[in-house]
Amino acid sequence: QVQLVESGGGLVQAGGSLRLSCAASGRTFSYYAMGWFRQAPGKEREFVTAISWNGGSTVYADSVKGRFTISINNVKNTVYLQMNSLKPDDTAVYYCAASRLRMPTTLHEYDYWGQGTQVTISS
Repeated sequence: QVQLVESGGGLVQAGGSLRLSCAASGRTFSYYAMGWFRQAPGKEREFVTAISWNGGSTVYADSVKGRFTISINNVKNTVYLQMNSLKPDDTAVYYCAASRLRMPTTLHEYDYWGQGTQVTISS
């Protein structure tokens, strides 16, 4: 079992930055890929980015490429999402997730989920 807790969400103006954190506990997540998803009101949950357990590989959705950066600290069992140049369209609840698969990008490939953290971008 893996428990995931996100933090760092909030309200920022367009063009600003936020850094989300996802702390993992329970079974070591050294064997998992970690990902971030988001869900805006009235929309389906969508893939944002993922990172391999050793940090060597990353993948991003086109909508965030060049603005968001995922990173991982295996000592702290924490994955981060640095979000820059934020837009109102980035407003959503952001979820951290863990998977036993390599670089998964779809919902059903993830085994564990956090409770989410709200990110709101004002125009």
